[in-house]
Amino acid sequence: MILSPGLSAILRGQWRVCVLIVAIAMHVNAALANEDDAVHDTTVVAVGDIMLGGTATPELARMGYDYPFEHVSTVLRRGNVVFGNLEGPLTRRGTAAGKQYVFRSPPQLVAPALARAGFSVLSLANNHSMDYGLEGLRDTVQALMQAGIRHAGAGDDLTAARQPAIIETNGARVAVLAYSLTFPEEFWAGPDRPGTAFGHENQVRADVAAARQRADIVLVSFHWGREGTVEPRDYQITLGRAAIDAGAAAVVGHHPHLLQGIGRYRDGVILYSLGNFVFGSYSPDAVRSAIAELRFRNGRVREVKLYPINVLNTEVVFQPTLLKDQAADEVVAQLQRLSQPLGTVVENRAGVAVITLRDASN
Repeated sequence: MILSPGLSAILRGQWRVCVLIVAIAMHVNAALANEDDAVHDTTVVAVGDIMLGGTATPELARMGYDYPFEHVSTVLRRGNVVFGNLEGPLTRRGTAAGKQYVFRSPPQLVAPALARAGFSVLSLANNHSMDYGLEGLRDTVQALMQAGIRHAGAGDDLTAARQPAIIETNGARVAVLAYSLTFPEEFWAGPDRPGTAFGHENQVRADVAAARQRADIVLVSFHWGREGTVEPRDYQITLGRAAIDAGAAAVVGHHPHLLQGIGRYRDGVILYSLGNFVFGSYSPDAVRSAIAELRFRNGRVREVKLYPINVLNTEVVFQPTLLKDQAADEVVAQLQRLSQPLGTVVENRAGVAVITLRDASN
């Protein structure tokens, strides 16, 4: 059959369109396959207790609220997510709770300084978040939100306190849950009572499992243990492992004000206490601490680095400083001693404590 020149041209045009459609489909499929196979690296930097008030108030009023972070900014800025425990509300309102130590700091100064330092999410689950009642808690949440910082672990009721903070970064979704296992009991949230999320094991398991459905990485924060101790209590080990069993990739602890060891469990890691970071007290007990850098690949923690810092405020005056040489080696040796009973090998790499969980090429 002989086709007319016009019909031949139409058919040739249709053939080219078909070829183009097939090529586009193959390109899209390849892109989707590459997306599925893509490597997503995420770094979380975590610190311990932050309280920019108390006896630090005169110094910070004079030096400014960016001052505490000047010597550690290079480490903080390595994180796609930067996390800490904020002890004490950011408020000028409310009635002080009837307990020995109550803290607060100015919201319009502290929240922006924390944001400038790089913090993206903070735990409010501790024994000071309700020091100035619901007014203080709400002021804290509002100040953090205005500064672009997310929070977890406290709210107007228990349901709100148990909600995760979700952060999307570098192709991954990170969920942060926070719980307090410290007194006073009246600070714990209830169905119709504001406060902090208490770490009941069954609730922790349920919350982690639900968060894992929404996120690639689940980080769980616990305010737990006994102040002034370097060994975790049995319930810390049980609860930390329960969180990982439920789907958490890592657990970060605080409250003792001192460093505790690191535990490896299944594919996860438990930092039982990171000690103090910037804390408004001249206590002679809090001397050394560390900043943790957790590196994740495709949702699993591969490596943890802990950078030793000096937090003895009679020396550093509320400005934590990275340690070097022998001083850093001493902190790494301490972490090695504390982590050995927990079955974790800690390597000293030029004064940085390193835990390798899996070859990063896997």
